[in-house]
Amino acid sequence: MRFLKQIRLSLEKYRFLIAQLISRDFKVKYKRSALGVLWSLLYPVLTMSVLAFVFSHVFHASGSGVNFLVYLLTGITFFNYFSEATNLSMSSVLANFSLLNKVYVPKYVFPLTKCLFVGVNFLLTLLPLYAVILLTGTGLSWAHLLLPYAYLCLFAFTLGMGFLLAAAAVFVRDVLYIYGVALTLWMYATPLFWDVSMLGDPFAERLLGLNPLFQYIGFARHIIFTGTAPSAESFARCALSAGLMLLLGAAFFREKQDSFVYYM
Repeated sequence: MRFLKQIRLSLEKYRFLIAQLISRDFKVKYKRSALGVLWSLLYPVLTMSVLAFVFSHVFHASGSGVNFLVYLLTGITFFNYFSEATNLSMSSVLANFSLLNKVYVPKYVFPLTKCLFVGVNFLLTLLPLYAVILLTGTGLSWAHLLLPYAYLCLFAFTLGMGFLLAAAAVFVRDVLYIYGVALTLWMYATPLFWDVSMLGDPFAERLLGLNPLFQYIGFARHIIFTGTAPSAESFARCALSAGLMLLLGAAFFREKQDSFVYYM
């Protein structure tokens, strides 16, 4: 908890540095790109289009009576944020070793800025999501005001995972490669383009409910498709998984950060 408090205080003290690192990431990502930031809007839509065609026409998947495009894009939007943010966070400390050798910078700033940078892109991807929601007639309701809760839980979980991966990658470079495989398995274990009812096994469905990404995506889908607030249990489960991962990742990063210099 003390480490998390230090992060909160550093957000004010190092806000200029954080802003510069995020700005640098934007410039690097969209350098020499004709469409630039528009790719943040087009990428999830193009991905949705391909997956929608493959799984609705080839594998005949569905969203259990709801609009499949909205069902699919909601899952893609959440998972893409987690995937990109954790991948960038994982190599963030290693990539900034030269900067750490020159000036004092709190090491946790690097995973944090990656999660914030991808978070800006995530906010942009909400524009095509809501465009699809409106165009398909899914509709809006007051319950959409609760969606930021799911976004904050996703951010906290991702940041905790980012701390964990960033520290682990310094000591074991194989993590950079192993995580790609693990992320692929995680993607297929999360109902992005298939419905949990397809399992036909109550125990398997309950086991899948332990997947934090499924909790956040399910929270958002409930609001979008029913127009009502999720259950108190859903609120609690999302907060618990996000809080535990953030505490675990922060504790591991804090314990190992003083040893980074010996392994870079």
